[in-house]
Amino acid sequence: MSSRSSINNILKLSIPIFFANLVIPLVAIVDTGLMGNLDNASYLTATSIATSVFSLIFWSFGFLRMGTVGLVAQAHGSEKYEKIVNLVFQNISFVIFISLLLILCQKYIFIIALSIFELSDVTTKYFKEYFELRIYSSFGELSIFIITGVFIGLQRTTISSIAISFFSITNILFSIVFVIYFKLDVQGVALGTVISSTLTAIIFLIYTFFELQKFTSIKINLAKIFNIKEIQKLFSINIDIFIRSALLTFSFIFFTYLGNSISEDVVAANTILLNLIMLSAFILDAYAFSTEGIVGYSIGSKNKTLLTNVIKNSFILSATTGLLISIIYLLGKNHFISIMTDLPDIKSLSFSYSYWIVIIPFVSSFCYQFDGIFVGASQTKELRNAMIVSVGIYIVCAIFLADTFSNTGLWISLCIFFALRALSLFYFLPRIYQRLP
Repeated sequence: MSSRSSINNILKLSIPIFFANLVIPLVAIVDTGLMGNLDNASYLTATSIATSVFSLIFWSFGFLRMGTVGLVAQAHGSEKYEKIVNLVFQNISFVIFISLLLILCQKYIFIIALSIFELSDVTTKYFKEYFELRIYSSFGELSIFIITGVFIGLQRTTISSIAISFFSITNILFSIVFVIYFKLDVQGVALGTVISSTLTAIIFLIYTFFELQKFTSIKINLAKIFNIKEIQKLFSINIDIFIRSALLTFSFIFFTYLGNSISEDVVAANTILLNLIMLSAFILDAYAFSTEGIVGYSIGSKNKTLLTNVIKNSFILSATTGLLISIIYLLGKNHFISIMTDLPDIKSLSFSYSYWIVIIPFVSSFCYQFDGIFVGASQTKELRNAMIVSVGIYIVCAIFLADTFSNTGLWISLCIFFALRALSLFYFLPRIYQRLP
């Protein structure tokens, strides 16, 4: 594959993901807007902290997508489609187990979450109302990871994008109806997520098996699904990504925790800015997601030229898009913030730190792309080790800088964190090439 055709292929696969990923952070932005325009900032604070907690929980199981992509892409490259069917059954079994465990242990998870944050009585009340409903979205949200992983691995990014878009749009619609028309406040946004995620999971799991049937017959062979050797391999990959994902989500929880130690208003303002950072992340992840499938396919088919081209061109596309997002934020940041809140104090605080949303999209574009490359190659130990180093240095920087420069120090440390993730993975990049002749 030529350099030009490599760029065209990445763009072709990325465009549907781009539009789907654009919708995902809109859920958080709409929820923030719904809560930020109520008469009490506690609604917004409770929702943002609860969302952070569930991000830690669910994104810790991000291996259900990331691990699936690499294995599916490599099986697709070597035309071993029965392995893909068995992998889906293995992951669904795991999701059922995890979901039941989270629901049964919800009381203890709630107590741990409350022990981390110092919340007022009113904020605690709203936090509890959100938590007790959102925990039931576990099966739906975790199943969506599997669905998107399968279709990205098959380089059918349009299907994964439709699934993500369906989940996000129905989530937004349900939340608006429950909050505005039924006056359910924080319970409304939580209930919207529960219903939309469950609906999406059921519809698209059925569709997944319908599509896989085109490649191979769908048989529930328990001996192959629960083959000890395959389970061990899957576990080895998944545990590395679990550690990596847990550390990543912890870093954002830690950011919220240190912000909370300054004030609840700082948490609310930072949440608004983080929503815009996450919007840019989901846009840039379109390139990372499409790269995952091509990298996995190139390794499965032993195509070193394809691998080289996709790595080089994906960085060009990602960095250029990151720079464009930074320019858009520079021009419109105050307008974007005003959409999400009309609370004067929160708006003023958000304006004060808004220059960070201009800096971070370009800086972070490199680490997102490295993630995609290593996920597609199933080089999960490197992902884990790079994240351990990055988070360790980030924590030290965040504690020192927050103590010295308050909220500005927090944002400096977050920027350092993104840079460290890219540099540490760049160090490990040659190991991918060692797998090819």
